[in-house]
Amino acid sequence: MTRAVSRTVLRTHRRPLCWFSDGWHGYAAILHRAYRQPQSRQGKTGRRKLVVPDTVSLTQTVKHRDEHGRLLSVAIRMAMGASQGPAGTVHVERLHGALRDWLNALTRKTHAFAKRDATWDALVGLQIFDHNFHRAHYALRLPLQIVDGVHRYHHRSPAMALGVTDHLWSFQDLLTTRLPITS
Repeated sequence: MTRAVSRTVLRTHRRPLCWFSDGWHGYAAILHRAYRQPQSRQGKTGRRKLVVPDTVSLTQTVKHRDEHGRLLSVAIRMAMGASQGPAGTVHVERLHGALRDWLNALTRKTHAFAKRDATWDALVGLQIFDHNFHRAHYALRLPLQIVDGVHRYHHRSPAMALGVTDHLWSFQDLLTTRLPITS
């Protein structure tokens, strides 16, 4: 786990991230070691204290179950940093499940893998495009009208639901549209 967090911190160039996990207590210590930075000097001598920036947060979702494994309750708590918005991992888990379904490199006991970071980034980028812009999601559809007892719907992607685009994109749209790149 420590290696995975360290690699993520390096690949994201230490940008602040919102981390989500289960209730294991070790995640906070791992994130603290990965993100700690020397505190600015304020006239004191000696070694500077290592602190984690306030922009790094860890939200933990703890599921309480009975002796038969049935879910009793779900508790969401901030283990590190301040809340960065609605807490919960449902959307992240949904995306991870979809990525595992679509990318053979994420499944267990497979011969499919990406040898280079650039290949991996391209694979994940295409799947995230497909998930957010190309594929209409059933839960996001809007009712239009009822004609002869048949319901009609406006099918939407997550990008359409957020107002980023007004139509489902094709792969040709992806390859031919110029997008501004920000740092």
